[in-house]
Amino acid sequence: MNLHFDDQYQQGNSVVHQLDPRIKVILTLLFVLTASLTPFGDFGIFAALFAFVMLVALNTGVGVGYVLRRSVVALPFALAAITLPFTVPGEILATLPIFGGLTISLPGVIRFVTILLKSWISLQMAILLVAVTPVADILWALRALHLPQPLVAIVSFMYRYLFVLSDEVLRLLRARAARSGTRAGLRSGGSIVWRGQVAGRMAGSLMLRSFERSERIYNAMLARGYTGQISTLIRSHLRPIDFIALFTTLTFFCTLLFLAYLT
Repeated sequence: MNLHFDDQYQQGNSVVHQLDPRIKVILTLLFVLTASLTPFGDFGIFAALFAFVMLVALNTGVGVGYVLRRSVVALPFALAAITLPFTVPGEILATLPIFGGLTISLPGVIRFVTILLKSWISLQMAILLVAVTPVADILWALRALHLPQPLVAIVSFMYRYLFVLSDEVLRLLRARAARSGTRAGLRSGGSIVWRGQVAGRMAGSLMLRSFERSERIYNAMLARGYTGQISTLIRSHLRPIDFIALFTTLTFFCTLLFLAYLT
């Protein structure tokens, strides 16, 4: 079982598609670093970064809607900073009649919105990287950039066997359905507690199967000469377009940070 959700975007003739995988990873990291270093409340810089992401999305053919829909997943995690409007001192915007009068400060709201924008925009660029670059190329780029080998191996195996685990889950669900016959007018299964117990046993069974399979796979890999690094046939050479893209984008990011801290 193997699923590729973004295969339709990984082949293209755009400038971004033609870039070396290492350059694409570096530019993504530089983008995230720029968003992280942008001062609180500098929404003009965030607007420029957002426009940059949208231009890349249009150039690659991924589309604005694709990026916006998938970047929504970052919003719940940003709620970890929801306490900032109530804890950061400063100009009071409103007072809520709860807990003896809970005040909302303007600096706290600005910090919360800034954190929300930083995580949201950064995730959009990461989505574009994965959408236009095959996972094998990204892993090769990480190894070429001398990321710690154990970390790259963990990410590689996680991606490879995510689909194997999905297949195991489907088998468990089919087995449960085969043992849960239904009749007209009667609902299969028991109460919510009973269903929870069944789901818990299925999760435990999946974990045990995963451990057993991992042992078998690892022994098979050792028998085939595995030394801690997966060999690959990907060989890429930097071209003038890669250096031009790196220099141009780096200049743009540095200019944004210079304007942010100058003002």
